[in-house]
Amino acid sequence: MQPDTSAIPVQPCKHCGTRAPVDVHFCPRCDKILTLGRHGDYFTFFGLHRRLQVDARDLEQRFRALSRQFHPDFFHNSTTTERLASLERSSYLNDAFRTMRDPVARLEYLLKLEGFAPKESRESTAQVPAGLLEEVFELNEELEAIQEMRIDGAPADQVAARLAAARTPIEDNLAEHERQLQALMATHDAQFDAGDMAGRYATLEAMRTLMLERTYLTNLLATVRREMGEGEAARS
Repeated sequence: MQPDTSAIPVQPCKHCGTRAPVDVHFCPRCDKILTLGRHGDYFTFFGLHRRLQVDARDLEQRFRALSRQFHPDFFHNSTTTERLASLERSSYLNDAFRTMRDPVARLEYLLKLEGFAPKESRESTAQVPAGLLEEVFELNEELEAIQEMRIDGAPADQVAARLAAARTPIEDNLAEHERQLQALMATHDAQFDAGDMAGRYATLEAMRTLMLERTYLTNLLATVRREMGEGEAARS
């Protein structure tokens, strides 16, 4: 099903002047490829609604079909405007596909589209729950203690065991975040289909908070893994 384009801006075809929605790929009158609109988005570019659960096979089929339509080889003998439009659309299509095929990237993109992405790093910090900030503080203390153990010459297996113990709760927390995000994505799509915009925005806000927490947890895990890698390098 095609998305509702009634609210999508229009732009004139540079060949015949017909006005068409910015996410229509070819002019409905002269059938020339249209220059890339500046106000569309990845969802409408693929002919999809702003839903988070996307059929991967359907998305790939849409990608391949559009790739064939936009391929620059088909516009070798066309006007300069058409050749440029094919290059623009091909490049945009590749960027869109990279984002849309990854569930996390797709969610981050939707949050940005809907105005729920953090605008700056200090805003992200302010919205992380105090309990998680405390976890960050405690882990930093633990990592400092582990580094002191390493400097003092503690056995490598003891250092590795302590790092593994620090890593486990972070991984468990990330797994729980993933379960919550999956449930919220399904809720969001049901609300979208039902036209429940108030409920949908509340769900987007909840996912935004989870994604902020997820970023913190991912950074924590990367820090622990880096320490574990340094320990492995020291033993080799």
